[in-house]
Amino acid sequence: MLLELRAENYAVIDQAVASFGPGLNLLTGETGAGKSILIDALALLLGGKASSDIVRHGADKAVLGCVFEATPGALAVLDRNGIDAAAFSDDILLRREIGANGKGRVFINNQPATVAALRELAPEIGLIHSQGETLGAFDQAQQRLLLDRFADASLEAVASAHAAWRATTEKLDELRSAEQDRLRMADLWRFQSKEIADAALTAEDEDVQLETEKRVLANAEKLYTAAMSAHELLYEGEASAETTIGAALKQVEELARYEPKFTAAAQQLAAAKAAVEDVSGEVRDFADSAQASPERLADIEDRLAALDKLKRKYGPTLADVIRFGEEASTKLAEVENRDALLVQLGAQQAVDAESYRKAAEELTSARSAAASRLEKLATAQINELAMNVRFKVVVTPQREQVAWAPHGWDRIECLIATNAGEPLKPLEEIASGGEMSRVMLALKVTVEESFAAASKGRRRASVPTPRMLVFDEIDIGIGGRAAEAVGKKLKALSRRQQVVCITHLPQIAAFADQHFVIEKSEKNGRTRTSIRLMESSEREREVARMLSGAKLTEASLENARQLLELSR
Repeated sequence: MLLELRAENYAVIDQAVASFGPGLNLLTGETGAGKSILIDALALLLGGKASSDIVRHGADKAVLGCVFEATPGALAVLDRNGIDAAAFSDDILLRREIGANGKGRVFINNQPATVAALRELAPEIGLIHSQGETLGAFDQAQQRLLLDRFADASLEAVASAHAAWRATTEKLDELRSAEQDRLRMADLWRFQSKEIADAALTAEDEDVQLETEKRVLANAEKLYTAAMSAHELLYEGEASAETTIGAALKQVEELARYEPKFTAAAQQLAAAKAAVEDVSGEVRDFADSAQASPERLADIEDRLAALDKLKRKYGPTLADVIRFGEEASTKLAEVENRDALLVQLGAQQAVDAESYRKAAEELTSARSAAASRLEKLATAQINELAMNVRFKVVVTPQREQVAWAPHGWDRIECLIATNAGEPLKPLEEIASGGEMSRVMLALKVTVEESFAAASKGRRRASVPTPRMLVFDEIDIGIGGRAAEAVGKKLKALSRRQQVVCITHLPQIAAFADQHFVIEKSEKNGRTRTSIRLMESSEREREVARMLSGAKLTEASLENARQLLELSR
């Protein structure tokens, strides 16, 4: 949902802010007031092409901004573009600056971004249908999404089957395409694997253990002297610690015979005497082993040199060396077992392909059945809007593997003939923007009414939530009963998604949940356009103005009251 739209120094707008709400947001105003300018500003924020001509005369730059509620699809787009959404987890802030010198900047969530990122984000948050252009155009992808929503289709099975088939196919392609390179590399992998295997590494920290032993051997004489001195002081000497503590222990034990409080002290001395004996034995054993061995020291130095050579070639640690050897052995095994692996992967690819075909065929059947229903319902809805059309939804399965996708293999195309005797043509080729907007409105209403009836509160993750919709020029060439029908359909559609619409007709304006008026004024010799949300009491006069023009009459006010009452 669009929460807020801001424009500063944009065309004839000095500064304008509009806060939109759920439901139907209608924009009205006198001809030339600048209603479409705001829609154009929103189009620029969704990746439209900019020009320095839109900068207000005398200003350095135009600044446009808006706030949308975040959706899972929109957040995924931000993640793909490296934009952190954590600071604005519930909202997405878009800002675009267009300089008078032709340069511009884009920001998403206050982080530098690109126009391409805006274009990628646009279909996830809003669609604009206007006279000049349909942003996030109603292309094949959008038509497919609309039909899938109408069908309440689940894409989970076909998406899962496609992922499995794609993964197997990529492995197979890699094995085939890299055959010559792999054969050239086989000798190298064989040498590397053998060199690491011949080293017979005993542990990932073998070098650390050898360095410790090397230090001991290199300082054997010094360590022997220190160990023996410690043993003498602790145990062997006449005044050794063990002798002294033993004598003290006897005296304290004597005290404990008469005074129980010395029992704990005697136990502590006994423990100390045992500890001294343990340490004495340990240093004596170390002294016995700390014998100088030039041969062993030379062997260790040679081994460390060999390990250092391996680490220089294959990784900074022995763990990296071992891992490198395992990877080289795996690659070598793939080359040596290539034929068997090709057969295995080929068989798996055939199984995965058949699974995909089955899932895609089932989806095609569901879409084809839904397309027939959508044609009839949508035709009736469109013809209620002062049109007389033939409408068809064509589902064409493209079974060649090049067309396989996670959403199936179907090409979905909406065809329409707006005049009797004319052939059916793609929907996007309709010449009139007003007709295009009305067709889109009828389609959206048809789909949402069907989805609401079928789902009964149920939601599937595979069916996207409707985005904000903008309709401009939707009332071109209609009036009276047709205008009322358009208003009712807009109101019906807005119950399930936010709708923003520019209208010149009071029959449509009466249905607004939020009614904005676009006003043009002159101040200090400059024209200014502003946007204002009207209170309930003001709406009657605005609808009356739309009925009778600038001069309000009691009859037009009465008609306005009736329209507003009927719309409720």
